[in-house]
Amino acid sequence: MADLMTVLGIWLGAFFTLSIFSFLYKDNPFYKLSEQIFVGLSAGYWLIYTIYNILVPNLFNLLLTDFANNWLLLIPFALGLMMLLRMIPSLQWVSRYPIAIMVGTTAAIYMLLSFKADFLSQIAATMINPFKFTSAVDVVGTILLIIGTLCGVYFFYFSRKKEGVFAVPSKIGIWFLMVSFGASFGYTVMARISLLIGRLDFLLRDWLHIIR
Repeated sequence: MADLMTVLGIWLGAFFTLSIFSFLYKDNPFYKLSEQIFVGLSAGYWLIYTIYNILVPNLFNLLLTDFANNWLLLIPFALGLMMLLRMIPSLQWVSRYPIAIMVGTTAAIYMLLSFKADFLSQIAATMINPFKFTSAVDVVGTILLIIGTLCGVYFFYFSRKKEGVFAVPSKIGIWFLMVSFGASFGYTVMARISLLIGRLDFLLRDWLHIIR
């Protein structure tokens, strides 16, 4: 029975993989079917995951076992219930308040995290003495990091007309920014190629047994 379920799972995986690949030809019913099933399964999975791994241990269990010390959890619980009122047309307006709170707090949290991870880290990396390293690669890399950071920041300095010698750092900053954008784009392409290789490996190894 276990082998039958394994074979059935492989064939279903192959069917949905080929259905998704069929979009390369054009939009078709197989692609739409696979897309809808994927969205539905993802929503169902995250609903169950949220209930049993977030709400139950972090909310219901704490309220039921020690209500006196965890009564503040009633506030997010009430906000969550208010958000569900979006499904009732006459009470949709109530859901705007928890959504506004969630958007505001999420933006503030990510702003602080980005400020610490990107801004402060970049400043700290720029203030390092490059000649303290013994490796030539580290010295050159640190010097390039300092030049790239300073020229990149100078590129966004628009209070002075950039002409003559003042245009040189700006042009250097453009080159560093283009390299950075290219590296980010290359990383994204590599991630997508990695997903494609994984799917092709599944089709050729697990489904067709062409490679071992």
